[in-house]
Amino acid sequence: MAKEAPRDNIDESLLTVGAPKTKAVGLPAVINSLKISYDQMGAVRSAQTLLSVNQKKGFDCMGCAWPEGDKRHTAEFCENGAKAVAEEATKRTVPPTFFAEHSLQDLETRDDFWLGQQGRLTHPMLLDDGGTHYREVGWDEAYQVIVEELAAMDSPDEAIFYTSGRTSNEAAFMYQLLVRGLGTNNLPDCSNMCHESSGSALNETLGVGKGTVSLLDIDTAPLIIVAGQNPGTNHPRMLTSLEKAKKNGGAIVAINPLPEAGLLRFENPQNPMGLLGTRFGGGTALADDFLQIRIGGDQALFRGLGKHLLEREEATGTVFDHEFIARHTLGLDEYLASLRETSWEEITLASGISKAEITKLGDRMIASPGTIVCWAMGLTQHKHSVATLRDVVNVLLLQGNVGKPGAGVCPVRGHSNVQGDRTMGIFERMPEAFHTALDERFRFESPRRHGFDTVAAIRAMRDGKGRVFMGMGGNFVRATPDTNVTEQALRNTRLTVQVSTKLNRSHVVTGRRALILPALGRTDRDTQAGGDQRVTVEDSMSAVHASRGRLKPSSSEMRSEIEIVCQLGDRLFARRNSPFGTNAPQLDWVAAQADYSVIREHISAVVPGFKDFENRITEPGGFVLPNGPRDSRTFTTATGKANFTGNTLEYPKVPEGRLILQTLRSHDQYNTTIYGKDDRYRGVHHGRRVVFLNHEDITEAGLADGDMVHLVSEWKDGVERRAEDFRVIAYSTPKGCAAAYYPETNVLVPLDSTADVSGTPTSKSVIVRLEKAA
Repeated sequence: MAKEAPRDNIDESLLTVGAPKTKAVGLPAVINSLKISYDQMGAVRSAQTLLSVNQKKGFDCMGCAWPEGDKRHTAEFCENGAKAVAEEATKRTVPPTFFAEHSLQDLETRDDFWLGQQGRLTHPMLLDDGGTHYREVGWDEAYQVIVEELAAMDSPDEAIFYTSGRTSNEAAFMYQLLVRGLGTNNLPDCSNMCHESSGSALNETLGVGKGTVSLLDIDTAPLIIVAGQNPGTNHPRMLTSLEKAKKNGGAIVAINPLPEAGLLRFENPQNPMGLLGTRFGGGTALADDFLQIRIGGDQALFRGLGKHLLEREEATGTVFDHEFIARHTLGLDEYLASLRETSWEEITLASGISKAEITKLGDRMIASPGTIVCWAMGLTQHKHSVATLRDVVNVLLLQGNVGKPGAGVCPVRGHSNVQGDRTMGIFERMPEAFHTALDERFRFESPRRHGFDTVAAIRAMRDGKGRVFMGMGGNFVRATPDTNVTEQALRNTRLTVQVSTKLNRSHVVTGRRALILPALGRTDRDTQAGGDQRVTVEDSMSAVHASRGRLKPSSSEMRSEIEIVCQLGDRLFARRNSPFGTNAPQLDWVAAQADYSVIREHISAVVPGFKDFENRITEPGGFVLPNGPRDSRTFTTATGKANFTGNTLEYPKVPEGRLILQTLRSHDQYNTTIYGKDDRYRGVHHGRRVVFLNHEDITEAGLADGDMVHLVSEWKDGVERRAEDFRVIAYSTPKGCAAAYYPETNVLVPLDSTADVSGTPTSKSVIVRLEKAA
């Protein structure tokens, strides 16, 4: 029987701290997975869902985007995947009576954990202008509220349409079509806040904003560099691939400010020895070397690797892949000049890594027939992230480590279809070829002026230029920077619409009016006029496959995201006297809702690589999209070649007496969703308001391990941003570096502190001072 939802917020006074772990997963992960599943779903429902997740005829996990191999285990999920499934397939519900009992004022006092644990949203709810409680409404009334508010705009650019990475390909495609039919490209998404820097760098240098490796490449890679990533918590199934690489003779080097248990040792729960654990001879040591880099020092490290390769090339003439460089690249001289101009003294100062450690890794690369570099937010959320990733590509290009087995770039996506959403057109700056294909298919003229990304959308709402905000999944308020500014920005709108499965802070911070539209999730059966439907997703390695839920929805009032979009499209464009009928996409929205294969036929005509879409997803495991750099060393850049680039070396300059803070997840967390109160790999239990500090910094600040402090960020705008009452934890992190969990620390990230080129918030580079709490 499922356990009741918690009645109280997290009590931080109960927080305890122990020693961090030196190994990940194993039996504790299995036990925790089963416990959370049972608490949320009960025994029978747990078995129904967990045995279907990531199976070829089941549903795709709504967690991370790590791919599945052709051969699936019976239990093809990780601990955090089980948590994600349990949260969605929970037996707990949030019916209209809940909102009658809880005013908006009451909900504002609740923390993220309490809100998310209450259960599935079951009915459309409306908060009236000046209202104190949400009230139940019918779907027709809900749609009418949205249509009327959109019709009252002076410009289509007054509407903002956000997308979470959980949204399916079919829903994303129809959503962007609806938005462009309105006449705007205001399509901010969660990618703006995570891998936008990756896309910016990779499109410029390789001609594709995605990774260039397959799962087989990872399994057989001679050398894998994992930088700015914690797979043990954020992508646990990746550990299985890393273990395969080790057993195949590969080497792994971890680069991170914090030592993470998942990269130290992995106890694979899929085999008996892994369950028995290290004490009985089980488990696999993963990282051969750990380079404990200063926050923001990754560009310097990769600059050092390039410099070492150049020095060895000049000494031996055997390091560079001269044939690859001559045939497939441009810009080598500019890059080599940047290497020669950068001193080893600056490289070691900026990175915090010794020359000996850097050259050791460089020698590994020289000896290896192939190298893969994997990364996540630790590389993408700095001012100089795009330059950093250009330099990652530079180093790989020197040895031809793109487009050959066991080599390439691997940006690891943090949400299960964030890459697919971008492929489907969820982007404020889609290329002209996409617009042309869209116009031809739907016989209208889509807007070409660029829309708002996430930061620009917040600025627009802050400045009174955003009238309507619609969120397709996610928790915009807690995913974004500068929390106080973002919340006020949303409150400036006339209407906020949240298409959601679970309650979160974005339902509490509203415009003058607000709608909650309860959506089906991945685990739910989706029955339309044409029968039971399936959707598709794209993983981190460009594989597209079907996903079909089997559970009976918790309420007959839940609707699929596709149905919600199609119903809005029909009302906005297709009906008599529709307010946006002049330059509208020409299609039957109701037919698309009734049978999702109609949507896939449209996608086949618009999006490259999706020809014969419907038949190809019928094959078990789906299909892989074409990837020029990986498949044929074809680079669709501005030059038609893979581009070396010369970049100015940047790294954070931290004033005396200040620290540089990175925001990160706990183990009981997925993005903004808080599953529990623990971060067991780092030794934290029963609380979240902690800050990890180097012991020397603690002493120099006149503090002690266990003291309470306030975190105050400092930015050139002079605004004081505060996150109060954090417990100091002495931890292994470079001197001058600190770490704390988001979303609690998002308040410290200035809205205007963004990465060059990509505009990604700099959530891994926040200058802070510590104030001792009274």
